[in-house]
Amino acid sequence: MKLLSASTISVGLLCSPVSADEAIRVMRPGSQASSYAPSENFTGTVRRDSAFKGTGSSRIVGGINTFEAGARTAWHTHPAGQTLIVTMGHGIVQQEGNAKQDIRPGDIVWIPANVRHWHGASAITAMSHIAINEMVDGSPVTWMEHVTNDQYFE
Repeated sequence: MKLLSASTISVGLLCSPVSADEAIRVMRPGSQASSYAPSENFTGTVRRDSAFKGTGSSRIVGGINTFEAGARTAWHTHPAGQTLIVTMGHGIVQQEGNAKQDIRPGDIVWIPANVRHWHGASAITAMSHIAINEMVDGSPVTWMEHVTNDQYFE
């Protein structure tokens, strides 16, 4: 076992956070009210919970989104990409020009930067995912037109 010297410990203390913005924060379930995604960018009922945003120089934003059966995003892109972690149900993700893909609990979906896509629940089952994005020039997403019923059901 290696013991740390006093100088090593002192250097570690000098690197410790000193401001409230840099302190570890724990956000408890229920500490934020749920909200609903706007109809301009979503079809159907989509509830948002546990929204988070980094502080200081962090560009990360995200939250937990629950799509009721048939609910989905509009077409959109992310300037720095997006990670989805599916936590419940059965969903769909589609990159423009490619086949739809089923997504289920435990799946991790990586959507590259500026790839036009949509995602949502299956037609008969709700789906929840954790969405993680980075902001570029103050925005994590560029919204486009709604996914039509023909596109969703094809």
